[in-house]
Amino acid sequence: MAEKMALAKAINESLRRALDTDPKVLIMGEDVGKLGGVFRVTDGLQKDFGESRVIDTPLAESGIVGTAIGLALRGYRPVVEIQFDGFVFPAYDQIVTQLAKMHARSLGKVKLPVVVRIPYGGGIGAVEHHSESPEALFAHVAGLKIVSPSDASDAYWMMQQAIQSDDPVIFFEPKRRYWDKAEVDTEAIPGPLHTARVVRGGTDLTLAAYGPMVKLCQEVAAAAAEEGRSLEVLDLRSVSPIDFDAVQASVERTRRLVVVHEAPVFFGSGAEIAARITERCFYHLEAPVLRVGGYHAPYPPARLEESYLPDLDRVLDAVDRALAY
Repeated sequence: MAEKMALAKAINESLRRALDTDPKVLIMGEDVGKLGGVFRVTDGLQKDFGESRVIDTPLAESGIVGTAIGLALRGYRPVVEIQFDGFVFPAYDQIVTQLAKMHARSLGKVKLPVVVRIPYGGGIGAVEHHSESPEALFAHVAGLKIVSPSDASDAYWMMQQAIQSDDPVIFFEPKRRYWDKAEVDTEAIPGPLHTARVVRGGTDLTLAAYGPMVKLCQEVAAAAAEEGRSLEVLDLRSVSPIDFDAVQASVERTRRLVVVHEAPVFFGSGAEIAARITERCFYHLEAPVLRVGGYHAPYPPARLEESYLPDLDRVLDAVDRALAY
């Protein structure tokens, strides 16, 4: 049953399957219906399932998420699309003070099975507020699950698992990877949602990444192999919770770790990983944990974004520094 498809198509097929199998699943967002979303991720779903299941909303992110919370309280499973990463902040209050807290506030009696889809990251030459990587802001908030697929297969299955979750899930979609294709087996048995996976084995150093940076790390590992260096690439897949056991197991094999993400390094998710792995693997590490990411500056205009985003040379430089110890 495997089929090669783009990451955006895989999400579309996953949403279609969820709508078809569970009448309580709804999709909401700006232009998700007739237009099919600005990236066409929801293309054709309103046509096939109707305007009461795939709902075009006003341009009001706080209202979209607030409405989804109310629907979830009534037994629905809303999938909300935030059109671009930088547009999520009007809904930040609803997400962190209501969506994330209701389970604890009700002593576990109330569940909020809401998925908030956010296309995120750069690499598409967009204008201001269209290329943010705000995952650390949400990972800091207890009560939210934060995930990001790196390929079409994970996009398909992680979306299924996110929709089935009784806890709210922030689903970060790497927009620069929307058109990357991979084999998707729609009849497979997926692993747990929040487990990391080794996508390339190695012995000299671990590259840990998620979402858009996993492909870059694979390219780095291939380039390093030409110089006789064996790098392991670990796809974290989940930012909250993080599969620290998998990271630890990899670092115990390779004894070095470089964490790569698009978001700024300062107070980024890589800082938490570096601190935890330093505690867990102090006697295994042969070099400090290094981090590669964006700069602590507003996201630049499109013509400068390639200088802002981590690239092969910047990651290889960190690899060289780690291996020099």
